[in-house]
Amino acid sequence: MQTHQKNSGTRLWCDGCYDLVHFGHANFLRQAKALGGYLIVGLHSDEEIKNHKRQPVYTEEERLKMVRAIKWVDEVVEDVPYITTLDTMDKHNCDVCVHADDITVTADGQDTYHLVKNAGRYREVLRTCGISTTDLVGRILKLSKNHEDSDTINQIPSERSPWTGFNQFLPTALKIWNFSDGIPPKKGDKIVYVDGAFDLLHAGHVDFLEKVHQQADYVLVGLHSDEVIKKYKGTQYPVMNLFERTMNVLACKYVSDVIIDAPYKVTQQLMDEFKIDLVIHGQTPIMKMKDEEDPYKVPIALGKFKSINSGNSTTTEEIIQRVIKNYQEFKNRNQKKEEMELELIRKLNTTATNPAMKKSEFFL
Repeated sequence: MQTHQKNSGTRLWCDGCYDLVHFGHANFLRQAKALGGYLIVGLHSDEEIKNHKRQPVYTEEERLKMVRAIKWVDEVVEDVPYITTLDTMDKHNCDVCVHADDITVTADGQDTYHLVKNAGRYREVLRTCGISTTDLVGRILKLSKNHEDSDTINQIPSERSPWTGFNQFLPTALKIWNFSDGIPPKKGDKIVYVDGAFDLLHAGHVDFLEKVHQQADYVLVGLHSDEVIKKYKGTQYPVMNLFERTMNVLACKYVSDVIIDAPYKVTQQLMDEFKIDLVIHGQTPIMKMKDEEDPYKVPIALGKFKSINSGNSTTTEEIIQRVIKNYQEFKNRNQKKEEMELELIRKLNTTATNPAMKKSEFFL
């Protein structure tokens, strides 16, 4: 007979879509992992997500790769049902299902966790404010001149859902520290440096960082400022600001540390200060400096520069085009999602004034 004890050996179940994987997903998994034990992520299939939400931006293969790269994840299970069942948890020997403190519903408005909640095998952690897949979709749509009304992507005339409605991510030293390993390189470690925007961290980035990790003991990522990125990618970029991109990259298990607001030119000072043994660049074009100087001139002269091919040609621009291509579907879906959340909030408020009514009655 299976037992479900909350101890250091607890097996934790965290299922979801994990589309446009971002630091909010990572922070949820970090908090879940902190409850203790072995963390298993259940990943919904593309078809299951389409049936209950919309066509996902990332493919199932991409979402699988992204989630596996989050450093707090021990295992990923594919093609799990949208409604979390006790059978699913028992099949994978999981004790507790963990989710953020928002509400996830099916296409017909049913709470996807009502079964595990009623069985007492459900725990909640805090949702990360200021970031969501819905928010990122809205930001991406604003990049397109063909969708001038994209700023109304989530607007409901009178009310806003606290989960779907936009709010700003407010970075703090603690938030960044929680994502950092805080471990300096050891004596003799091969330190490899890479730099770039790493905007909307995607499977192409992850494949590149994994390749870099295979050649290093310590991977140091330099993230360019928003202002620098605007110069070499255009004024509409980046989609995610410097601190958001920092959180995304720090959550990747192939990354050891991040230089925030790294210089575009890799200088001798940078090479010396961080004791960099090798600088690696991918296959993306390199924009020259104003004087036509190569920003990698110093490591090239030192014989410490290498270009590699990750085998994945996915770009941030491609991800943006996927969203824009399905503009109307995303817009309609986001509006419907917020309307359903607002209805649930009204019902929950009714529960507060009518104790005889149980929350689960709204979802069954």
